[in-house]
Amino acid sequence: MTYGPVMNELWSRVYEQERAKEVLTRLVQTRRVPHAFLFNGKEGVGKFFTAVQFAKILNSNSTRSPEKNEAIAKRIATLQEPYIKLLIPLPRGKNETGDDSATEKLSADIMEVIRNEIHTKAQNPYYTINIPDANTIKINSVREIRQFVSMTHEDVEYRFILINEAHLLNEQAQNSLLKNLEEPPEGIIFILNCSEKEKLLPTIQSRCWEINFEPLSAKSISDILVEYFHCEVQTADELSGFAEGSVKNAVSFLGDANLKEQLASTISVLRYSFARKYNSAYRELGAGTDQDNIRLLIKMIKIWLSELVKNKFLIHPSFFKDYEDTLSKFNFRYPGIDIAAIYSVLDELEGSIDKNVNLNVLYLNLIFELASLTMRK
Repeated sequence: MTYGPVMNELWSRVYEQERAKEVLTRLVQTRRVPHAFLFNGKEGVGKFFTAVQFAKILNSNSTRSPEKNEAIAKRIATLQEPYIKLLIPLPRGKNETGDDSATEKLSADIMEVIRNEIHTKAQNPYYTINIPDANTIKINSVREIRQFVSMTHEDVEYRFILINEAHLLNEQAQNSLLKNLEEPPEGIIFILNCSEKEKLLPTIQSRCWEINFEPLSAKSISDILVEYFHCEVQTADELSGFAEGSVKNAVSFLGDANLKEQLASTISVLRYSFARKYNSAYRELGAGTDQDNIRLLIKMIKIWLSELVKNKFLIHPSFFKDYEDTLSKFNFRYPGIDIAAIYSVLDELEGSIDKNVNLNVLYLNLIFELASLTMRK
């Protein structure tokens, strides 16, 4: 069986991740493919796409006709069973019990959302599935693996169980999955996509071949935004610089209404903080316990600071276009602001988010640091 030409062509579609692709390539060439993988890395860097392309590569067969290989690859790409079993976080249905299937107690409306989200993911592998109240991969989903494994299909040599956001497996689901990993069926390969592997049982991690994925370059993120999200080149270039290596982060800034709301909220927080109206600033933040909100706010403030610097050199803002006058007035009134110092403080605050620091304390520290900007000479 010859994989070379097909493998090169399929890998070329995956942006970057050369180390991961090199490891997988060696495993394919030596035909020593483990029964379970842990694809570890931050969200939005291509783990899912790599898994799908890997499934296509392993099931390409030079003894079959090109038409047959293409048909199988298409079914894998569209996440069809019995080629791929996709496990994702799902909401809990009304009166759902452990004896129910993962979806039988879900409403028709939610089922339609799930189908649409999976279809979109199949069309755009860098898309992030978003299902309301889907915070856990349930044991009900893991139990369906046995039914999938029991199916036979002679078209392909390998079938895949792809667990997306595997760190969201609950404790029962992880224990159930462990039993499957301990007795791997012939021709079945597990791939666990994960951005927080420390949440997985050590026994699960030890049974998987771990492959680490790196953050993407700004250039690749820009290209992905253009190719998969139909973003204009200029906008894509601007967004990619603040994405921190993740397509998901970049996409969070897309959408005019959403972005305008974020910009307006950021400006309000800045104005209240600069005026030392601490209560108003805190209320604008939402007195929150949401880590994503404070991450996003810090990113937006960094963008504002970046555009503050651009404004000094008469460069028009890219994001805060409607607030160019605000940037100019601030620079005129406070020409000696140490941007590097506040950037450093923002980095420290951002690094504290995942360290069990009380988020309300973080919010207050952020407000006080912003307020101190206008008091420094």
